Amino acid sequence: MKNINNYLSKVLDVPVDKVNMCSLHYEVKKVQKNQFLLQYGEVCRYIYFVEKGLLKMYSIDKNGKEHIIQFAPESWLTSDRSSLYFNEKSIYYIEAVEDSEVLLLHPDFINKLIGEFPNSLEKSDILLQKHIKSLQDRINSLLGETAEERYMKFIKMYPDLLLRVPQWMIASYLGITPESLSRVRKELARKNFVPDSK
Repeated sequence: MKNINNYLSKVLDVPVDKVNMCSLHYEVKKVQKNQFLLQYGEVCRYIYFVEKGLLKMYSIDKNGKEHIIQFAPESWLTSDRSSLYFNEKSIYYIEAVEDSEVLLLHPDFINKLIGEFPNSLEKSDILLQKHIKSLQDRINSLLGETAEERYMKFIKMYPDLLLRVPQWMIASYLGITPESLSRVRKELARKNFVPDSK
């Protein structure tokens, strides 16, 4: 469990010699490509940490169009917080884009960590504030930025996904049509822009 151990020690400040103890507080689940971890109408029970692979979280509108809210590659977390913390039926889907290994973290996972390792409290609070900032930035981006600006931000946020997901999924995340994304990419190519993909 290399990625979760790195996350716990480097991000949440859990002592390196104690990270293995944390495995008592999560379950490991292997999911195949296109398998769901959460579907519309279900109540979300976990926070999902991606040890290996790639997930996407999305909604489907009344016309059957998919709107990707978030991608979650290795070492990312994803969950429907409204459903998880308020026991509401989810309006989202969480699905594996690739064969993946996912850790199921219970909602009180962070609180248990803080109880055992008080130094994790400050790091956890910073993570929450960063998450809120990211959501605000994403809303502002969708409301006021051009397709090219949104695409550039996508590359910065997800530098290794350009070769891992089809173009229509990227377009869905950006809130544009695949045709518009194709035009953006052609225009950037004309400007000799080369994405720094990993």
